[in-house]
Amino acid sequence: PASPYARLFALPGAKAFCVSAAVARLPISMMSLGIVLALNHLYDNWTVAGTMSATYIFCAAIVTPFYARLFDRLGQRRVGVVALAVQTVVMLGLGVGAAMRIPIPALFALAIAAGLSQFSFGALVRTRWAYALRGHEDEDSLLNTAYALESAIDEIVFIVGPILAAFLATSVNPVSQLFVPVVAAASGGTVFFSLKATQPPVLVPVDVPAASVPTDSASASPASSPESAAVPAGVLRRATRFRLTSRLASRASASASRAGAGIPAAPRPRSALLYPGVWIVVLVFVVFNMSFTAFDVSVTASMKAMGVEQFVGLQLAMFAVGSCIGAIVFGSVSFPGSHWRLMVLFLGLLTVGFVSFRLAMHHLVLLGALEVVAGLVVSPMFATGNLIVKESVPARSLTEGLAWVTTGGSVGASLGSSVAGVVLDAGGPELGLMMPFLFTACAVPLALLGWVLNRRRLRAAA
Repeated sequence: PASPYARLFALPGAKAFCVSAAVARLPISMMSLGIVLALNHLYDNWTVAGTMSATYIFCAAIVTPFYARLFDRLGQRRVGVVALAVQTVVMLGLGVGAAMRIPIPALFALAIAAGLSQFSFGALVRTRWAYALRGHEDEDSLLNTAYALESAIDEIVFIVGPILAAFLATSVNPVSQLFVPVVAAASGGTVFFSLKATQPPVLVPVDVPAASVPTDSASASPASSPESAAVPAGVLRRATRFRLTSRLASRASASASRAGAGIPAAPRPRSALLYPGVWIVVLVFVVFNMSFTAFDVSVTASMKAMGVEQFVGLQLAMFAVGSCIGAIVFGSVSFPGSHWRLMVLFLGLLTVGFVSFRLAMHHLVLLGALEVVAGLVVSPMFATGNLIVKESVPARSLTEGLAWVTTGGSVGASLGSSVAGVVLDAGGPELGLMMPFLFTACAVPLALLGWVLNRRRLRAAA
């Protein structure tokens, strides 16, 4: 029988949207490190470099759910074409500003603008997978494989991105690594949004009233169902359903018709963050993602002090290599237990891994080997978080729900980068490399809380 991955790519259009989204995601692995490398070279200050990187990440984090909500409500292509054009212009402006060495406040303003232009291609492509697999006989298992595949692609992006950023910064020009993400986002995003056939339609909630049942049997419709006939006269029954539409005009027309007929509008969809379990996943992602940027910045500072800064991209990529392997295995094997249970397990193992990094920080080959081993749980942890959200929110809010996970990770990355910059200036790399395992250790009780609440919710539902 064909492997799960072969069955995924046999779906019409799957290869095109998967590859184009992978290219468009290159900025997520290059911009943050690229800003750190560029700013530290220009101003020789880790605090300024870390703070600007954190500012960029934080701005991207706070707007991602709002972009996702627009994608869910208006459609991916309608929103994406405009958002991508704006993103390309402001990211290019940041690179040009850094190359011209404009004043730091102006560069901060450009970093803020660049961050505010970011949206999550990861959430968009995962929503397309969910749409492409709807009604498939193995929908659940293949969706697990698809999300694991996307986590593996994320890690490939994080393998290529840091290596490329470090190479460009040290061998070409200190700010050249800020321009490659612009080209990647523009080219990959343009192809992705041009693929109309695989674009999920907009899911619009519509309130559908049942007609009043007449008391005179002679005037009743022959097609009336037994259930309708049993309803007393004058009683109005309403059932909410979802109508697929990709045209905003149809939505407006339907709303106007309902208003003209005196029919109440359908309930306004609530934020995906308010569904049970989602906010805890987001909080877990905030805390444990602080560890990754703290590790990146601390290792960069450590290797610069050792005089081997040109290899920092390769060193950081070892973590992503392990994560990529873990994603492939996770997508091919069925693990027992709930997704919350797996998240607690993965966080515990990652904490142990970060402790080993601190002990091996002066032995780069050993550190690289430990990164590969510890990285095995990273992609499965991200995939597990996305699967929890997939189970928790309705289809009409899936992009927004997945984007909140991305936002949680981005906020954590922003905080981790900022804290690490201050710690490095105060105590050096030795103290900086203690931050990652402290952050992941703090995330474990939060994941345990989510697991307990989920078990209670399932028991109550049963």
